[in-house]
Amino acid sequence: MSDPRTDVLDDAKSLAVHAAQWIANLIEAREGRRFRLALTGGSTPRPLYCELASRYRDAIDWKEVEFYWSDERFVPHDSPASNFQLAQETLLQHIPVPPENIHAIPVEGSPADAAHAYEDILKRIYGAQKLDPARPFFDLSILGLGPDGHICSLVPGSPVLDEKSRWAAEVLQGKPEFRITLTYPCVQSSRMTAFYVTGQDKAEAVRGARAHDPKLPAGRLQPDGGLVWLLDRAAATLS
Repeated sequence: MSDPRTDVLDDAKSLAVHAAQWIANLIEAREGRRFRLALTGGSTPRPLYCELASRYRDAIDWKEVEFYWSDERFVPHDSPASNFQLAQETLLQHIPVPPENIHAIPVEGSPADAAHAYEDILKRIYGAQKLDPARPFFDLSILGLGPDGHICSLVPGSPVLDEKSRWAAEVLQGKPEFRITLTYPCVQSSRMTAFYVTGQDKAEAVRGARAHDPKLPAGRLQPDGGLVWLLDRAAATLS
């Protein structure tokens, strides 16, 4: 992996504009194959998704983009708390993407059932039972970062942090609701990984993650491909 690149913009709005242009360029350079994009949840990416929908609705060939999620709350997809619902209302319903290109994390059955179902979906699409670092699953994984250093739903102290074989797992502790998350082996399987972070409350976590602090889940990430930090000035104050 090459040295990480860091782009710092003045505020959340300018970061969204910059990041959307960068993502559009990556998709355009996909070299004739489908572009697999893993989305992050939470409120931070809302301006980014809105920017992609408004500015790039007709500029991107969306039928060549496949959407995945790095984690999901174990709630119905139409719940306001759902990461799928955030992407749906800000991006997906506004662009001409075929429904078969949208691979939401299942939320049926138990959390364990849902995690196994998503892993089965990913393995079928990948065409193998094991991930090959030379053939990453995703073209781009967009990751948020919590003030506690969590990424996806890989939260401090969770036994899921030590998962080495499963691609997706249920998270039953550390958050108010049950969640489904990609594990390190899967989320790291990306040609490009982008941390997308805004806000002063994330500055300490940004610094720790960039220093590879093993106490932070983000500090333990070892992407198979390139790494980019997309930060607003507030999130970058300690870096």
